[in-house]
This record gives sequence, C-alpha cells and structure tokens, in this order.
Amino acid sequence: MDRLSNTVRPYAWGSTTAIPDLLGVAPTGEPQAEMWMGAHPGAPSRVTRPGHPEQPLSALIEADPERELGPAVVARFGPRLPFLLKVLAAGAPLSLQVHPDLAQAREGYAAEERAGIPLDAPHRNYKDANHKPELICALTAFEGFCGFRAPDRTADLLDALGVDSLKPYVDLLHAHPEDAALREVLTAVLSADPTEMAATVTETAAACDRLGGAHAPYAVLAHHFPGDPGVLAAMLLNHVRLQPGEALYLGAGVPHAYLGGLGIELMANSDNVLRCGLTPKHVDVPELLRVVRFEPLDAAVLRPEASPSGEEVYETPIDEFRLSRYVRSEGAAPVDLTAPTPQILLATAGTPRTNDITLTPGRSVFVPAGEKAELSGTGTLFRATVVA
Repeated sequence: MDRLSNTVRPYAWGSTTAIPDLLGVAPTGEPQAEMWMGAHPGAPSRVTRPGHPEQPLSALIEADPERELGPAVVARFGPRLPFLLKVLAAGAPLSLQVHPDLAQAREGYAAEERAGIPLDAPHRNYKDANHKPELICALTAFEGFCGFRAPDRTADLLDALGVDSLKPYVDLLHAHPEDAALREVLTAVLSADPTEMAATVTETAAACDRLGGAHAPYAVLAHHFPGDPGVLAAMLLNHVRLQPGEALYLGAGVPHAYLGGLGIELMANSDNVLRCGLTPKHVDVPELLRVVRFEPLDAAVLRPEASPSGEEVYETPIDEFRLSRYVRSEGAAPVDLTAPTPQILLATAGTPRTNDITLTPGRSVFVPAGEKAELSGTGTLFRATVVA
C-alpha cells in the first residue's frame, strides 16, 4: 500500500480555496482546479517504496503490471491503470464538452497520428485512443448541465425570453423530430456568424438576467463567457443541482458542463475532450457533430446503494471504474477491502485508517491488486477500483 503524492492542476476555472480547504493547507491565491490520483501520463501520482526513490505510479505499474494491477485487469484492459480519480473544484464554469466512444476515439486518434498532428498541438482532438466515460460525485452543493432537454421544453425556455434572433431556433425545435431538431439547432448555433452570434448572446444574457429563475444559470455563463455561442448551446441542456453524496454518470456523446462546486470525479484513463463552447480553446465543429448523441436525456441523479458491509456503491454501466464510499462512525467494525483489482482510497472527512496508514481529508493511497487492506477509524473514505 502506497501513500500518493498528487499533482494539483491550476486551470483558470479552478476554485482558489476548495482544494486547500479539503487538504487543510493555506490557499496560494492561484486557482486550484483538479487534483489527479492515478497513473495518467499527464500528471501521474508519485509513490515512495522502502529502498527506492520516489517514482511515478505509472513507472511502478510499467515495471510489473500483473503484480500491481492483477492478471485479469491486464488481460482485459492492458498494462495500465484503467481509471483516473480526481478531486474537481470548479470556481467558474468549465467548457461545454463531450467525450467520444471507444470506436470514435480509436478512429480519431489514428487519423490524427497519420496526419502527423503533435500531441500537444492546440487543435488536436484526440490525445489517446481511449474513451472517457466519467462519474461526478458531489462533496458540496454542485451545479452543472448534462444531456439534452426535450426540444419542446427548450423551445419554451427560449421563447419566454422575447429575443427576436432566437425565434428561428424556437421554430426549428418545434418543426423537426427530436434528434433532428437538436442537431439542426446546435449546428446552427456553432456555425453562425461570430458577430451576429455575439449580439444574440448578449441580448439573451440580458433577458436571462432580467427573468431569473430557470434562466439564471445561463446569465452566469454569459457573465464568464460574453458573446460565446456555448451559452446558447448550454440552453439546450438540462440544468442539474447535486447535493453532497449525489452523482451523475456521463456516457459517450453526452454534452455537459460544470458550473460550480467541489466533487470527486472518476473516469476511464483518457484525456479526450471535444469542446462545444465556453472556452477559448479549439472547437472542431464537424468532429463534435460526429460524436454528439442527439437525443433527449433525463439527467438521472445517482445515489449510492448500501451493502451489508457498509460500502455504498455508485452503480454505472462501465467496467473500467467503480466508485464507492464508506461513511464510518465511532465504534464501526473494521472492514476488509482486499480485492483482486487495483484500488485508490481517498479520505474526504475524518481520519479513516487503512492498515497502519491514517488518512486525513484529501490524502490517498494506492493498493495493488491482491494486497491486504483493512479499513478502520472514522470518517468518509472513497474507493476507486475496477469492476472485477
């Protein structure tokens, strides 16, 4: 079992206080957006084993994949940790984005490799050949947008604003079958003349601010991204509020964006993102339209299902990762966490103990496959692993 030393990514949208507060350290004054736990090459966690210098977790796994991950995981997912765990702290809206499915990721990555596009090129879409389904679990009140709202409901939302330049979109949403209507409107929004679109977004934002209520979140987006077509694209989506302990699962092709809050994010080990807006970064409209699933989707809030052992599991349809938590009170019996799969254990409250290691909030350990692990102490512990 290895204590993890983790990298915090300073993206501009990050909160300046949420991750420091979790860790119990002084803020630096700079945004701290994501703390990564895992073996992704972009920011692998670091470990120190007795008799060895500190090294990336990725190097430890590469040296003996079957020992660290277990033979079954290597046979199924290859010689790398299949998941990436993060603490995400949104102090401002994140970009509106979507992730490819596995076939799309493989095709897109291979095409960009053949074209000789450098991995760090700003216009590159695919950083790897993997898909990126993900789960976000709220640690505080958490707000975002997820999945297309039914077109007739979106038409009513837009029509209520009384903005003349939105009327063609209202008509499209009423005139076509649901999937075709969503495709037509998103294509029109992202392909519009930038000057005309900026004027429409400005007028829309003023109307949203004036009406408030269900329109208020879009006024917030426009405040951060004035004139950005992503504001109108976001108006096609469900607005979602999570309470602590609630979660959302985001599959391939589902557009989403986070507005604010602190959460645990668990995903397949990938960094493939196609952006729809709310960002100064590259937006590849044709590739985006190829990947997006144009169908209305209820943003189903997940709540954990308790087992007799006290483990509360967030059920998802993905095998690369599995998220659960333990909320332990004084006097709770120890729990055996030994598993044939690799695990990352993260404390978010109290002082849970794993073997002889006491974890304080924000601290984590990596447990190799088959390694004996026992949970004791009090507090909240999140457990990230692979479906066996």
